[in-house]
Amino acid sequence: VSQANPGLLAKDIRKASRAREVLREIPIRLLVEMMKKAADLYRDATLPMGDGTQSPDDFARQQSASTGLPEHMCKFNMSKNHFVLSNMDKILDCLTRGLPLDILTRGYGEEGRGVVVSYQAQSPVLGLVLPSNSPGVHTLWLPVIPMQVGLILKPGPQEPWTPYRMAAAFFQAGVPKECISIYPGGADMGAEVVARVPRVKIFGSTETVKRYHGNPCVQVHGPGFSKIILGDDCVDDWPKYIDLMADSVALNSGRGCINCSGVWASRHTKEIAAALAEKIGPIPVLPPEDPKAALAPFTVPGQAQAVHATILDKMKEDGVTDMTAKFGPRLVEHERCAYLRPWVIHCDAPERKIANTEYMFPYVTVVQCPQADMLAKIGQTLVCSAITNDKAWSQQLIEATHIDRLNIGPIPTIKLDWLQPHEGNIVDFLF
Repeated sequence: VSQANPGLLAKDIRKASRAREVLREIPIRLLVEMMKKAADLYRDATLPMGDGTQSPDDFARQQSASTGLPEHMCKFNMSKNHFVLSNMDKILDCLTRGLPLDILTRGYGEEGRGVVVSYQAQSPVLGLVLPSNSPGVHTLWLPVIPMQVGLILKPGPQEPWTPYRMAAAFFQAGVPKECISIYPGGADMGAEVVARVPRVKIFGSTETVKRYHGNPCVQVHGPGFSKIILGDDCVDDWPKYIDLMADSVALNSGRGCINCSGVWASRHTKEIAAALAEKIGPIPVLPPEDPKAALAPFTVPGQAQAVHATILDKMKEDGVTDMTAKFGPRLVEHERCAYLRPWVIHCDAPERKIANTEYMFPYVTVVQCPQADMLAKIGQTLVCSAITNDKAWSQQLIEATHIDRLNIGPIPTIKLDWLQPHEGNIVDFLF
């Protein structure tokens, strides 16, 4: 992929207002219809790509080759993006809490209850510094064009395919080309997007989250540290929830921020960890074109080996047990890539250094912790599935500001309702 240099964006950003001007000339209801047309084009059509064309099968194969995701997972992520685009009218209704959409065009208007409100766009474009881990994250920016805000996309280094294919589908559906710009490049290009664009979504590490903490112009999406926690009233029934835990950890090859990376309980943790290891530890490495492939390799040279070495080092601490050791080596090296097979680690206390960690493969720590201490010890959590019927504890969980999305009951962390905002409401960020 040809690389853009930061000077291109510095020049182009002067005309960013043109994106919103052009989009405001198209009624939102028509843009929503374009999204529905783009959904089918994205999923089913042969579209322009670089100097040639790309069929849906080409897309899945190319995305698989650069990211490591098995081809059937690439196609599944296509269906997620298709669903969001096809239901854009319902999603916008939910994101705006039923606001008459022409208010976003005019900047003001009357709500249904007779109150005049103002919605001022904080930027004519939204900048996105995108990741390479899971193509499903692109659902977060799909509502932007129908809200009459342009897009500046800096693709992830291993996953340029979705932004390019989505843009091609948008253009064929009738979205003006002035409204979407794509700048492939390295870290300097990402930094330029953050520096130049008034509103930016960025995906990165814990260090990235800390760097932009408190900056109202930057919405940071970092590691999820998503968890399943079992209340004292339900923990004795833990065998009923093993399948739910295994799916939360391992589906989509454990790549997403909504995949579970921690299971916390006050007792039975060794048994839970052993049962989880029995369930996901034996999962084999299969070729990416195999429809049964459940694991994605690391395609960046040395990355899997570095993660493997880091985990082995952290497991040297007392009170930490590798529950998957008996199912063979976790690191499987091939000529052009390397796999990490599912890893289940037991911690006898939340103070263990490895207790609250997350990696880009099916990896989970099972942590023993008294229920009374869990809220103070679990740390920042994107999705928390709390298996409990304890009303008082449920209320404490509802009020916990370090939990972003809370499920009360036996719900997998990976189950999302697209009609609910995920990791912040994009309408509140842009207006």
